[in-house]
Amino acid sequence: MYKAMLMAALTLPMLGCESAHAEESWTLNTLADARSGIASPVDLGAPGDSPGDMFVFDQPLLNAEKENIGSNSGYCVRTLPGQFSECQWTLTMADGTITVAGREAETGTSLIPVVGGTGAYLGVTGMLATTPNGDRTFTQVLTLMKPNR
Repeated sequence: MYKAMLMAALTLPMLGCESAHAEESWTLNTLADARSGIASPVDLGAPGDSPGDMFVFDQPLLNAEKENIGSNSGYCVRTLPGQFSECQWTLTMADGTITVAGREAETGTSLIPVVGGTGAYLGVTGMLATTPNGDRTFTQVLTLMKPNR
């Protein structure tokens, strides 16, 4: 009997710790619209697509209904011409920002880590899946996690 009471006493506090560290998760679907706003290539070094070239942007950020909800601003540095760039950008919305950074492919879907946020997104982690749509828009699906405090 004492053994059962000891096990219960040791197990209950551990259960409380686990629930205190549970995470809230959700998905946010956005569309980055490069058809308007700033989208400036910066050709450095050899003319044409070459390592070190940059692309600087500040474009509208739209929700799933294609309503403007903020801006999608950042830059990419070309690492492998015609294939990959290293990018960092911030999605700015009325209730805060989400910053992502990582390797983006020229074609197909790229998975970019979320590195942080502000406002309602303070402490957020997760992943952004970005896919070019062929019309200078990018479908962005954010899978976000925020520790419950």
